[in-house]
Amino acid sequence: MYVAQVVALVAILYLLVRIVNEYRRGRVDWQGFLSWLLIFGIFAVIAVFPVELSKEIKDVLGLGRGLDALFVVSIGLIFLLMFQLYIEIDRTKREITELTRKVAIELEEINERIKKLEER
Repeated sequence: MYVAQVVALVAILYLLVRIVNEYRRGRVDWQGFLSWLLIFGIFAVIAVFPVELSKEIKDVLGLGRGLDALFVVSIGLIFLLMFQLYIEIDRTKREITELTRKVAIELEEINERIKKLEER
């Protein structure tokens, strides 16, 4: 096993511990927790079997070199993560908009009540 593989496995182990702690504190939901576990598991497999895995991916995708295959798969995973982030950001923006509307309506109702009380 190469030094780079050991370093990668140590980094993955550290990230696994971090995501477990974040899940226990309630900062990450169940779906996010499972997603990160899957991603870190894939990274661990790639770190342990980089040559064999890159050859298999190369053969499946019909690419010339194994390293090209790893780059193609990595770019695909990055796009998937970006899409997931986009969906989450869009959902959060919609929630913020809805909450802002509710707060504005409630604030207006409170101001009307204050005016009625001042008139008395």
